[in-house]
Amino acid sequence: MKGIILSAGRGTRLKPLSFTQPKTLLSIANKPVIKYCIESLLNVGITEIGIVINPDYKQAFEEHLREENHLGISITLLYQYEQKGISDAVKQAKAFIGKEPFLLLLGDNLIQESLIQLKESVQSKQANASIMLAKVKTPQDYGIAEVKGNQIIRIVEKPQQPQSDLAVIGAYAFDSSIFQAIESILPSKRGEYEITDAIQWLIDQNYHVTYTYTAKKYSDVGTIDRLLEANRWVLEEIAKKRTMISPHAQLKKCTIIEPVVIGGECKITNATIGPYVSIQSGAQITNCRIKESIILDNVTLEFIQGTIINSVFGKNTKIINNPGRKDKSISFIVGEHSFICNDGAE
Repeated sequence: MKGIILSAGRGTRLKPLSFTQPKTLLSIANKPVIKYCIESLLNVGITEIGIVINPDYKQAFEEHLREENHLGISITLLYQYEQKGISDAVKQAKAFIGKEPFLLLLGDNLIQESLIQLKESVQSKQANASIMLAKVKTPQDYGIAEVKGNQIIRIVEKPQQPQSDLAVIGAYAFDSSIFQAIESILPSKRGEYEITDAIQWLIDQNYHVTYTYTAKKYSDVGTIDRLLEANRWVLEEIAKKRTMISPHAQLKKCTIIEPVVIGGECKITNATIGPYVSIQSGAQITNCRIKESIILDNVTLEFIQGTIINSVFGKNTKIINNPGRKDKSISFIVGEHSFICNDGAE
């Protein structure tokens, strides 16, 4: 059985962070989002993986995935040249998949639940498709499934009047019949080939479409708020298993409020870090108070008054002596290579 990860989106809701890299290469708890997807597939024994990307990001993906191909994993990059929906992205993997069943993940979704039930239901030929569902508070924002027994009987993309609160959260198992379904559907009103329409085609043609349900945590990291939310719960999960401060990080006169993760080659002085902060390698942080934030590679933060909260700093950002007030919280969303200084320097 093979795996497919869809990573062709441009991440428009994550700008300015996504100006220079795709959203699936942004980090949660110091690990690229796509790495979590790869690990979910590996955990159920899938080592042959296709990743559908926008060709503009080919070099970025090759650099990030180079080490994976040396760990007994076979990764093939596939290309979606136009943004025409999830079904169209899956179509680009048809030759790679052949007639095998496969697991499909949306690359910007983190799912705590194991994929084993999805895999077994289709691999054993008990079903032609199996979809992971979870209850949501705003079903109008999701693909929503109506179920009867162990089968899905109807699935609708973002219904105005939802008939259930069971949402499709970005994990699927299919046999090769899904490609016939994709060839048979028309674009939706927004001009995209929806995966929900392809699944509904299978249902209408009397294919067996089942589901698994999860009550565990999951996140779509397509916005800044969701990126930070995912960082919080992933940090909590990792903190249960191991310490998260690199032995190669240098901390002096610091207060650490767990959970946090701090990468190697960081130099942090006279700072209070946490809770819920991830700091990638090479950070230089002096005289700062930071909580609930994500700091990517080689960021410099110096003498920032007030508390940095709910902030995301792109790679190589420098912010020095920002004129905040000590009794206030400060939020930043800063893209890569930004430099902010309050003395007029550029």
